[in-house]
Amino acid sequence: MITSASNQQMKHVIQLNKKAKTRYEQRVFVVEGIKMCMEAPKEDIQAMYVSETFLNVPEHGQKLKNYSYEVVADNVFKTISDTQTPQGILALVKMPEYTLEDLLGKDGRSSHLLILESIQDPGNLGTMIRTGEGAGVTGILMNKTTVDIFHPKTIRSTMGSLYRVPFYITDSLEETLQELKERDISLYAAHLKGTMSYDKPDYTKPCGFLIGNEGNGLSETIAESADEYIRIPMEGKVESLNAAIAATLLMYEVNRQRR
Repeated sequence: MITSASNQQMKHVIQLNKKAKTRYEQRVFVVEGIKMCMEAPKEDIQAMYVSETFLNVPEHGQKLKNYSYEVVADNVFKTISDTQTPQGILALVKMPEYTLEDLLGKDGRSSHLLILESIQDPGNLGTMIRTGEGAGVTGILMNKTTVDIFHPKTIRSTMGSLYRVPFYITDSLEETLQELKERDISLYAAHLKGTMSYDKPDYTKPCGFLIGNEGNGLSETIAESADEYIRIPMEGKVESLNAAIAATLLMYEVNRQRR
């Protein structure tokens, strides 16, 4: 049993939780909680740690019978956890790798993409990934200034969808959007200049939605890549919606039309 926070393995977990640079250098991230650990692809789990208290619950021992793990003293587990009330289990998981092709659907004709520019809130990003799975997106494309997809808060917000939704982080969003257009994928920007209601276009064909930064929206260059500006009608004095809520409405409209 690990009884000291100075243990090298514990220091490693803390570094992975705190530093994106360490995560990307090692291509490993930390997941916490029974759901996130059990849903992780078993072949990608590099290490698993459980607290004494966690292991005292008989059903937990049953869940872990086919896993290798290290037991950690409760007080030490609190120091390596990123949550205020740790569930008592975490794992180090190998990062999944995807190409742009992986995002386009099995035949390329079913593409349903969520395209993110500089989203900053990890909870928003995680919610979009989770909702994206529910709405049937084929993938999520994002630029490098979008918050880290492996940030602990993002991971928690995905509730496991991170393992199943393909994503791609592009060096040049502008160039990648041009590539999508060359593949006949229609791009729509939720934009204040939009005159067409979001539920009017035909989304049964390959499409993608551009969602911008929470405070500033889409940059002019990226917005101009859209084939159409669309708007979400709003009552009262509301000028805009939370980015994750706007993305949800758009993705589910595609789902509705394709059903």
